[in-house]
Amino acid sequence: MTALDQADEVGLFDREVDVIVVGYGAAGAVAAAEAASTGAHTLLLEKMPFPGGLSIASAGGIRIATDADAAFAYLQATCGGRTPDDLLRVLADGMTTIAGHLQQLAEKSGATASVSPALGNYPLPGFESLGYCEITHVPSLEGAEAYHAMSPVKNGVRLFKVLEDDVIRSGAEVQLEAPVERLLRDRNGRVIGVRALIAGRQTAIRATAGVILTCGGFEADRAMQRQFLQADPVMPGAFLGNTGDGIRMAQAVGADLWHMWHYHGPYGLHHSDPDYPFGLFLKAVPMWTPGHTDSLSTLGVEAPASGRSAAAESKKLPRLAWIVVDQKGRRFMNEYPPYPGDAGVRPFDHYDFEQQGFPRNPAFMIFDEAGRKMYPLGRAVHNDCHPRYQWSADNLQEVENGIFEPAGSLDELARKMAVPADELRQTVARWNDAVSAGIDADHGRLPSTMMPIAEPPYYFGRVGPIVINTQGGPVHDVHQRVLDPFGDSIPGLYAAGELGSLFGHLYMSGGNLAECLIGGRTAARHCLAQPEMNAGTTDLQPAKAIS
Repeated sequence: MTALDQADEVGLFDREVDVIVVGYGAAGAVAAAEAASTGAHTLLLEKMPFPGGLSIASAGGIRIATDADAAFAYLQATCGGRTPDDLLRVLADGMTTIAGHLQQLAEKSGATASVSPALGNYPLPGFESLGYCEITHVPSLEGAEAYHAMSPVKNGVRLFKVLEDDVIRSGAEVQLEAPVERLLRDRNGRVIGVRALIAGRQTAIRATAGVILTCGGFEADRAMQRQFLQADPVMPGAFLGNTGDGIRMAQAVGADLWHMWHYHGPYGLHHSDPDYPFGLFLKAVPMWTPGHTDSLSTLGVEAPASGRSAAAESKKLPRLAWIVVDQKGRRFMNEYPPYPGDAGVRPFDHYDFEQQGFPRNPAFMIFDEAGRKMYPLGRAVHNDCHPRYQWSADNLQEVENGIFEPAGSLDELARKMAVPADELRQTVARWNDAVSAGIDADHGRLPSTMMPIAEPPYYFGRVGPIVINTQGGPVHDVHQRVLDPFGDSIPGLYAAGELGSLFGHLYMSGGNLAECLIGGRTAARHCLAQPEMNAGTTDLQPAKAIS
């Protein structure tokens, strides 16, 4: 053991608090504010030099419900039998009350919270009972180009600002640039603190009540991606801080894991610079529910330049300028599925056992000159201080820097893409016929979204799966206590938010944010209600030394 471990073993700590929260996104903010508001000495540790995590980069819509039973039925279908009913029941009940809590927080910040109905992403039982709660106006943010490391300011930023204000009001202590390295336990196996790197020094901090992990998933960790996700590579979309730290620490003290394969994200563009750390999102378009395209969700969609609201413009789905083809020049998917930000990644998992590779990763989005002129085809959404990519209005900057490559003919386009020219010509011809007929017999793309590819020059960009957030992590119970593989809780350890999400089959838009707010409060309340809070044990054993 290191010298620090030896010191820890005899019970020496650098400092002591009541509750330690690890990770300052939405779940961490809620947990820390809830704990500190009771008078508990709460320490919120964040490894990055800025707060917000992935939550600040989200669209900002929290999934709510008007009927808990209907929401429960929808969650059962969404989770496909992979998550216990008692946990889904707690989430469903919380979805009917969380809007009121958020509205109270908004008032304290002088912000505006709005509630609107929004069908579930799929026509599953209970889908009609759902909606969103969003923070739509925060006076101190309006007109700002950025907040912390996030630009531009959208509703996810506004939501985080309201939650951050609550942390400040609560008196919780916040320490940035303080990565937590290990959980620390006593000889009875109870988690009683953490070892963190603060100001370049390893620091042992005791938590008398417990530790709440809210440090997200593993979307920016290449090693974990390769172990748990089939498609390879998968591009991180918005935040580089989620590298599986909480998963590894929970494993080290015996946590069971679930939903490790399941991640949420769209397909998007590879940047032409191999050192650029993110994937680039495509144009944001409304989500739609099969059979209900007259009731579209515009969550995260910018208002049209005309000044009309996005909702007013969304009675029919907008046209997409592109189709997507594989490495043989063939279409393989509906480029505009019901929930592009989630279902978009699934077709890229296909593995070709004859060619021994992933023929759809990368794939190619192709469009023509008319499509190039329609609207900005992509966008960057990053919670990061350094990459600041501003997409051009006419996509010509992206042509110049190589994100898109032009060609005067389909044969030239095929050569640049290294796909068979005859296949690509046939694919485009079949697509144009489908546009003329108004029926995509191959993949069912809706007619209003279709447009021909017929006006040279033609263009292509390399696309592949982007991970917004992973759902896997430590299993937890209804109190957010982390469980071992035998279903027993690990004393003193909690998890909330994206870290061990309930979603293990289909994602529900706004679902992780609902988990952040509901689970963060639940974890803090249960943690502080335990008799061990004032037990006073200092018989510490490093997690890695437990047999």
